[in-house]
Amino acid sequence: MTSDHLFVYGTLRGDSSHEMASHLKQHAQHLGRATYQGRLYKIGWYPGVVPSEDVRDQVQGDLFQIEDAETLLKQLDRYEECGPGFPEPTEYCRVTQNISNQNGEIVTAWIYLYQWPVQESQWIQSGDFLEGSF
Repeated sequence: MTSDHLFVYGTLRGDSSHEMASHLKQHAQHLGRATYQGRLYKIGWYPGVVPSEDVRDQVQGDLFQIEDAETLLKQLDRYEECGPGFPEPTEYCRVTQNISNQNGEIVTAWIYLYQWPVQESQWIQSGDFLEGSF
């Protein structure tokens, strides 16, 4: 499945000062805040998300509409070190998932899910990486 939407929850968020967040903002339209049903973990200086069956597990992030999805997603895949050219299993994989936009509507969007084992002690219960309450 393909999409021209992207959900970001960490260093790529609209409020992030990271260089790749700036690049994303130049090549995509910020559609506002959104949520994903998953668990957010502090991996190092960056986060990772895994899906959750529990509706209380909500990851806070930003939804973007990508202008040139093929080009930008290749660049983001390199940033996330996944896809062709990276040894398996990669830390992240890019997949489409259901995202709830700020109006509560469900949108299919790309998201980078974390694939390696997580430690429950690193769970960011607020679901918001930028909030810093972890």
